[in-house]
This record gives sequence, structure tokens and C-alpha cells, in this order.
Amino acid sequence: MHVLATAGHVDHGKSTLVRALTGMEPDRWAEERRRGMTIDLGFAWTSLPSGATVAFVDVPGHERFVGNMLAGVGPVPAAVVVVAADEGWRAQSAEHLAALDALDVRHGLLVVTRSDLADPGPAIEHARAEIAATSLGTVEAVAVSGVTGAGLDELRAALDRLVAELPAPDPAAAVRLWIDRSFTVKGAGTVVTGTLGAGELRVGDELELTGAARPVRVRGLQSLGAAAERVGAVARVAINLRGVDKDTIGRGQALLTPGRFRLTDLIDVRVHGDPVADLPATVTLHTGSAAVSARVRPLGADTARLRLHTPLPLRIGDRALLRDPGRHHVAGGVTVLDVVPPGLSRRGAAATRAAQLESMSGPDLSSELHRRLLVRRADLLRMGVSDPGEPVAGDWLADPAHWAGLGERLAREVVQHAAEHPLEPGAPVEALRHRLGLPDRALVEALVRPPLVNRRGRISTGAADVPAELVTTVERAFDGLGDRPFAAPDAYRLSELGLGTRQLGAAVRAGLVVQLADNVILRADAPRRAAQVLAGLPGPFTVSEARRALDTSRRVAVPLLELFDTTGVTRHLPDDRRVVETG
Repeated sequence: MHVLATAGHVDHGKSTLVRALTGMEPDRWAEERRRGMTIDLGFAWTSLPSGATVAFVDVPGHERFVGNMLAGVGPVPAAVVVVAADEGWRAQSAEHLAALDALDVRHGLLVVTRSDLADPGPAIEHARAEIAATSLGTVEAVAVSGVTGAGLDELRAALDRLVAELPAPDPAAAVRLWIDRSFTVKGAGTVVTGTLGAGELRVGDELELTGAARPVRVRGLQSLGAAAERVGAVARVAINLRGVDKDTIGRGQALLTPGRFRLTDLIDVRVHGDPVADLPATVTLHTGSAAVSARVRPLGADTARLRLHTPLPLRIGDRALLRDPGRHHVAGGVTVLDVVPPGLSRRGAAATRAAQLESMSGPDLSSELHRRLLVRRADLLRMGVSDPGEPVAGDWLADPAHWAGLGERLAREVVQHAAEHPLEPGAPVEALRHRLGLPDRALVEALVRPPLVNRRGRISTGAADVPAELVTTVERAFDGLGDRPFAAPDAYRLSELGLGTRQLGAAVRAGLVVQLADNVILRADAPRRAAQVLAGLPGPFTVSEARRALDTSRRVAVPLLELFDTTGVTRHLPDDRRVVETG
């Protein structure tokens, strides 16, 4: 299906044209049919010669109902601009075209109606010139008469050519369906309608509803008047919702794929149209079917910050329209540049921000990482970056240059911590997180590269820098023990030299000694040499036999043999003797 919106001056035959093409009545209200004037949005559809289905969103042309018109045009990718041959280009023709241009609609068709009442040539020439100066560019033109039917076959062929040029929707995209109508159906409950521009809906889907505290569920779907289990974009769709009543839902709200959009009431934008300096302090922002009041803070010549009265599910790159509520005219379009903009509290911050916004246009991953440095992958998806890439840690993404710089800073911080705290087993990860200003300790751990190592939540250099004073003190502890490699300094000697718990721990981590028990240390190579000695004993041996073979005390022999038992060097037999394992 393809969805098109009509546009044009009041009473130029938009609804008559839709009726002639579809055989359906787009005006839903009795008041509209009585007055012969469209007041709200109408909907109708038909098949084209190619077999393609096209649905029309018929919009009102009167200036009093421009808000309704914008609600219909906002979510639609193409427009049929209607001009009457006998009246030509008029005020609302210009305003509707300005709205299409502000919303950056790039596909359209010019239809000159009432060609049975006047020569359509002048109207076509004038209208095409006006349209060519906008985002629509050069468009095909068809002259028709909704009364006589003249030109309708040519129009159907032109519509076929138009829809063939429309970009294909992304079926895997997140759903953001702007609601343009809500009502209740007896026995079914709340029903809403809208144009599905991307993604797909299925019966049973859970969706977020803007302005609601809890999710809603799709109870049923209809498209083109027929029930469906699933509807893919692009389509006009009616959705029967469970979990919400009609009084809490209406035009301007949106149904969203959970977790894929963020509501924001503060956006930085690029303004297309009136100079930013000429904008009023308060404007109405139209996007999708929503219309919200917004306060304007100028930043640069074509950039501004908008404070929205109501949060909206906006993404970077979205187009919206600004309308001056005082003069009732289109003030221009905007491109959303940032949906999570930084604060502007310092002097000169607005000018600095304007300079930053100069190079921004759409949701580009590289530029988003460059300006945010660190950001969660899920947040980038909600901002509109479709392919955020692989995280550096957890779901965190990082600007490559910033990430490399953090790695260099981490190495410096670890070295500095070692110099300031030589006896500690490295710098605590949490302390490093604070020093680097990182939001998650997983980022610190992901930055660790050789020669740095992460042991038990502390990061140190792989070849730990051993204070020379500690090396000297440990050597002095073994002085006086002679050529007895398995003799341990007594506790008094260790205390005398100042080798307490912290110092001994540092010596163990540095590989200077092995600690068998509290205040029982041997030189680092002692266990290996002791295993060789014990392997030479005949048969199973007792603790006493091991002590004599090693020429050491029971204070050393017992914990040393227990170490060998746990590491598999020896096997403890039921009679309390041991054998050295040869495997």
C-alpha cells in the first residue's frame, strides 16, 4: 500500500477528486457533507492500473483548519497538490505548499481540477513554478474534471508513476505511529488510526503510548477495512487497543516500539525558513500528528533550542514544522539535531553550541560518538542511530580517539598510584573510575591492556615495580640463616624489620617470597627446591622425616607439606604419611 495526502486551497475539489478516484466518501462528518467543506481528516483508497493500492489522507483546505491539515500531512511521504483551473493559485495553496516544504516532502503530483470550467494551462504553469522552488521540485501535472471524469485515467497512470518512485519502507524499523483519530467500537473498545510509515504491527504486540504510564497491547488490526493479523508499512491502519480507554488517548499521541524512542522536551534544531532572529518567543511545533507549544532560544543564525510544552518521541534527523500562533502562518521547517542537548549555563555557551551544531545534520554514528564520547548503545538507538556498532564494554560505545586517550590516562594513573602507594596490590578499579570520570567500572576493566593486569578488582602493571627498600628489607630478613634454604625468619625478626601484613603481602605479590602461614615466609624458589628434596626420600615419609630432610623446623614443615597436598605435589596417606606424586 502507498499513502498520499491531498493539499490545496479550500473548495478546489480535493474531496471531489478523491471521491472520483475511489468511489468512497472521504468526508466523515454530516457537518462536512452539509457545508460541502472538509473540516477534519478523511480517508479513502483504491487500486491503480498496476495493481498497487493507494490510500488518500484527505485534508481540509480552509485556513481555520490548518492544524488538522498538518496532522494528516505530517506522517505521509508524498502529496497530491490540488489547484482549481478556474481559480488558480490561492492563499491556502501557498500555505499548504509551505508546509510540505517545511516537512521536506520530496514526492508529489500536481492535479489541476475543474478543467471543464477553464483552461488548465495557466494554473498548471503557475503552480509548477511555485512547487519547483520547494522540496518537491519538478512534479508531473495532470488536468482533470471530477464532474465529467476527464483526465482520471491519466491521473491514475500518473499516480502509478508517483508511487513507483517512493522509497521502500524498512520492515525491521521501530514503529512510531502517530495517532490521528481515536474512537470506541461497541464490543471492541478503544480504536485508533494512523499512517504506519515504517516497521510492522502484529496482533498481540505490546507498545508504548506517549503520555501513558503503562504499555498497551494490540487487540486487533484492520487495514483498508479488513481485519489482519499483521500490517506492514506503508499502510493506513486501525488498531484496537487493550489497556487504555478513549478518554486518555487521542490525536498527537504516538504508539511506539518499546525501548526504541525517548521522550524529550528539549531539542536543538536547524531552522529552514524565517531567520531564527525573526521567530517569535513561542511557536507551535508540528510533527507527525502532534502540535505542541515550544519556547524558542536562538543559538546561531539558523540554529535554535526549543523547549517543548509536552515531551515528544523525537529522533535526530526528524523534520518538523514551526507555525507562528500569532500570525497563523508557517514560520519554517526544522531538522532535529540533538534530542539530549547539553546545558547552556556559562557565558558564551550559546555561541559555542551554535558552532558545534554547524556541522550536524543527521544521525551519523561517527559524529554522535565524537560529540558524546561515551554513550550507551540503547540510547543511540533511541536517538535514531540505526546501526550503533559494537560496544567497547557492556552496552557502552566510545569515540575511538577518546577511548585511546582513556587507555593512556589509565596507564598513567596506575603508575602514579603505585608510586604513591608502593605496598598496595595495584589501584582499585573504583578509584580509577572516579579519577577517569567514567560512569561504569566495566569501562575501566575494558581499558586494561598489557602490561596492565586486573587482579581481584585492582589494576597494576604486569611486572610490578618493587620498591628497592622492600627488596633490601626482605634480604635482611634471611640474613643469619646461613645456607639453609628452607629456614624461615622468626616473627620477632620480621617485626623488627617492619615487615608487617602489608609489607609481606607486597613481597608475595612481587614474587620475592612465598608465605606459608602468618609470619612464615620462605624465599620464592624454596617450594620448588623442597619438592625435589622430598622426591629423593625412600618410600612414604612422615612430617618428621620431611623436616629432617629439609633441615627446617616443624613451624615450616607442616604448612609447607599442607601447601604440597593442596597443589598436588604430595599425596596424604591414611597413616599420616605422604608420597611425592611423580605424574
